[in-house]
Amino acid sequence: MAKVGRPKTEFNKKLFVDLVGIGCKQAEICWVFRDDDGKPANVDTLSRWCKREFGMNYQEYSKQNGALALKIQLRKNQLELSKKSAAMAIWLGKQYLDQKDNVTVEAGGQGMLADLIDGLRNQGKDEEPPEK
Repeated sequence: MAKVGRPKTEFNKKLFVDLVGIGCKQAEICWVFRDDDGKPANVDTLSRWCKREFGMNYQEYSKQNGALALKIQLRKNQLELSKKSAAMAIWLGKQYLDQKDNVTVEAGGQGMLADLIDGLRNQGKDEEPPEK
């Protein structure tokens, strides 16, 4: 008995994985896989193909694998940027190396703040009153 129906659509597996890895949505991936007339692939067709290839539909595959490649790429970009940007290097050090800014607090909790308040209170006391 002959098979009836349309042949199954195939997509470029590596390109699909790369597009999911950079955070593309399903409609965007369908647009990449346009036919010769420029019509985007059907989202249901893409999801069925994904189910055949990976054992899960597009949403499941994207949720499980999409963020991983994107995070790897972002980390790589951040590390490259840290070579040129001191701010990025400092931020990465704080995030991944537990580096912290040193903050010193004086015992008693007054110190400079008390001196500032006293200075403001005494401001103008040493001046002579203006003549009338």
